[in-house]
Amino acid sequence: MIAPPSRWAIRAAHLVSLVVLPSALWRVGLVLGFSMGGVENGAPVHVTGWEAVYVLGLSVVTEGLALLTLGLVRPWGERFPRRLVLALASFGVISLALLWGYAFRDFPNVGQGSEDLQFSDTGDVVLLVCYAPLLLWAPLLAAVTLDYARRTRTLPAPAV
Repeated sequence: MIAPPSRWAIRAAHLVSLVVLPSALWRVGLVLGFSMGGVENGAPVHVTGWEAVYVLGLSVVTEGLALLTLGLVRPWGERFPRRLVLALASFGVISLALLWGYAFRDFPNVGQGSEDLQFSDTGDVVLLVCYAPLLLWAPLLAAVTLDYARRTRTLPAPAV
């Protein structure tokens, strides 16, 4: 019998999808025609066509990946081999830590991209407010993964 997840792990798993949501909504704003304070080559940023499909798809994929964290605290996540789940979750933790650590390496100048793409002061603040929560994704996933590993480890057979 597998032990139930810790209450804090359940909360953390749900929180993962919430820390990913602001950046997804920021990208949806771009697709809907808002420049989000971005200026590219002197004109407000505007995404159309395949670029809009990519940006919207990125929001859907990131939120979907974030929701997979719930599998670490729900019975449907226990239907998969423990080693596979732990390997994928650990890969996710490492990947997210490297990705967002690299993306935020120039904090607080994150919004000051290339010479072609710049953000107004307000746009820079909005970008940071929407993307900064992503820094919590890796540690939250790590904590939930450790709880999953703790409660699903193989128990020794009772002595007869």
